Formats: sequence, structure tokens, C-alpha cells
Amino acid sequence: MTEDEAREWIRAHFNVSRETQLQRFGEILREESTRQNLISAASFDELWTRHFVDSAQLIPLAEGAGEGAWLDVGTGAGMPGLVVALLVDRPVVMIEPRIRRVEFLRGAVEALGIGDRASVEHCKVEGYQPKQKAAIVSARAVAALPDLFRSTAHCTDSSTIWLLPKGRSAQSEVEAARAKWQGAFHVEPSITSPESGIVVARKVRPR
Repeated sequence: MTEDEAREWIRAHFNVSRETQLQRFGEILREESTRQNLISAASFDELWTRHFVDSAQLIPLAEGAGEGAWLDVGTGAGMPGLVVALLVDRPVVMIEPRIRRVEFLRGAVEALGIGDRASVEHCKVEGYQPKQKAAIVSARAVAALPDLFRSTAHCTDSSTIWLLPKGRSAQSEVEAARAKWQGAFHVEPSITSPESGIVVARKVRPR
């Protein structure tokens, strides 16, 4: 997928105004990267494919989710949590333990005018106490599946949908997780990197 194809994919799935918001976020990200290392300098040449569409492709996989927030664990530079918040109207809660990343994310939320639906929590997910269980949980390169399920279990229930980009290790991580966790697990191919996979999990619970 080229950068032009990535932009067209966003337009086709969400609309031009959402694409414009992502363009603005890209500018904010590039500006902040002169002050802290958010993403690699080289990946700015593939921002729309490697980061924006790579994040946005999770949204169709959340179809059928119930009411409640989208909880993104370890949002970092904004992927996928802030990208999701720009593209959907569902509340999005971003969990980030690093204060400089938190300050960046909160500034971006304010600049982009999405404070009505997007919030940033400065903590590890183990210390976050949600008012209601998350409808969706996402996490990009945060922890192995068993560790992630364990640390986030108090934020979820049997209806929660988990959307977890896992690269080439997706299938092997699912097999490892099944030793201690049960549920409906499926690995969806990534549209931005066909060799990579996204773990889609439902009804996750300890064995």
C-alpha cells in the first residue's frame, strides 16, 4: 500500500473531513518529534500506511461492539488510540504511563477539538479504574497476550472485543495465551503488512 492508496482508503472508509483531521494530527506529530522521539524519523515517509491506516484498520474489526469506551493501552505517540478517536464518535480512553507522551497526547486532543470524546489517563493500565467495562480494548506492541489479558482483566467483561496488532508473532502468541486463557481467538491479516496479524479476541476469561 502506497501513501496515496492509504489516504484513499481513509477517504473511502471514513470521509474527507476525517482525512483532514488525520492530516492535522500528522503535522502535530511531526512538530512534536523535534522535541521528543515519538516515532522513527524514517517512518514519517510512510506515516499514512505504517501508522494511520495500520491503526484505522482496527475499527471495522470492532463491528458489533456494545456500548462503552474504546480503551487503548500504551498509546504512546497516538497509535492506535488517537487515530481511532479522530475516526469514530465512540468515547476513547488512552492509557499512557510516560508523562511527556501524556502531555503530548492531551495537547493533541485539545488542538484537534476532540476533548468531548477522547481522554488521556496518566497511569499503567493496572492502576486504571474504569467507571464501566470497556467495549473494546486495543494495544499495539505493549505486552505478550497473557500479560496483557491479566493486566487489563479488571477493565473488561465477557462482551469486550480485543483488537491487538501482533506482527508476525500473532498466531504463536495466541497459542501461548491459550495455556492460561480461553475465549474466541482469530488472527486477521493486516492490510498494511500481509505478513503481520491482528489478534481479535472475544469472551476472554482465565482457565
